[in-house]
Amino acid sequence: MSTRTMRIVLEPDDAGVRFDKLIGLKFPELTRSAAEKLIAGGMVTLNGKRLNKSGKGEAGDCLEVALPAPAPLDVLPEDIPLDIPYEDEDLLVVNKPKGMVVHPAPGHSTGTLVNALLAHCGDSLSGINGVIRPGIVHRIDKDTSGLLIVAKNDFAHRSLAAQIKAHSFTRIYESVVYGSLKQDDGTVDAPVGRHPVDRKKMAVTQKNSRNAVTHYHVIARYRGFTHVQCRLETGRTHQIRVHMAYIGHPVAGDPVYGPKKQIPGLNGQCLHARVIGFRHPRDGRYLEITSELPAYFTGFLARLQQE
Repeated sequence: MSTRTMRIVLEPDDAGVRFDKLIGLKFPELTRSAAEKLIAGGMVTLNGKRLNKSGKGEAGDCLEVALPAPAPLDVLPEDIPLDIPYEDEDLLVVNKPKGMVVHPAPGHSTGTLVNALLAHCGDSLSGINGVIRPGIVHRIDKDTSGLLIVAKNDFAHRSLAAQIKAHSFTRIYESVVYGSLKQDDGTVDAPVGRHPVDRKKMAVTQKNSRNAVTHYHVIARYRGFTHVQCRLETGRTHQIRVHMAYIGHPVAGDPVYGPKKQIPGLNGQCLHARVIGFRHPRDGRYLEITSELPAYFTGFLARLQQE
């Protein structure tokens, strides 16, 4: 397996930081578990010597990380129309429709956003996340619609990933949830991790979890439902769906975290990534993109208003 070696000289602020955490800080595209695997595989050295994940360095030490080079891409381009509200030479923002899978996986080898991006961008996608997720900096669920940012090169990918990690990335969703929230504004601050029993689900849990914060604001109230805006401070898997279910107001139509009885016409959760904002990697200017609510969402709101 070919690799590319990245060399870092530790600064005073790096001293005393565990290596698995330090690598994650220096390479925002790597998760803590990915850093641990690199260390366990002997892909990380300090001053030329192998180390363990719990070790710590000192200012001036030389840390070398051998990152696996992206493997040849075997996912085929597909000429699938895309709604792209913004694009330049470094990145693009795509408005993903409900029902589209972001990247190929078992059972979804074609028709994904990645298949469409390969046809649209050709070779101009970052390779940081490997062959299955080229250019994908973050993701949204298959049945969640809305805005997603895609990096066209590794430079843009690293900058955008660092912004997400620093919580300076703006991500605002709109959703319809079950019930009536007691307050018009609130914050859910509860760690999210893999469900202790059902490994296909996420849950609020203290075990093997990461901090997660969601801020919500009530837009409108209906009989049995509330239209809310949710702003992500962190971006954990299924975060909004888990957090709203945790406070007793699961997302309408959510087949995993909500009632088993589904709502006709929704075909999955009523959740739309409406606003995305970030500093452009090239010049630092702040960009904020907004998308209109899709037809399935506005149609459901119209039904609630009639009731």
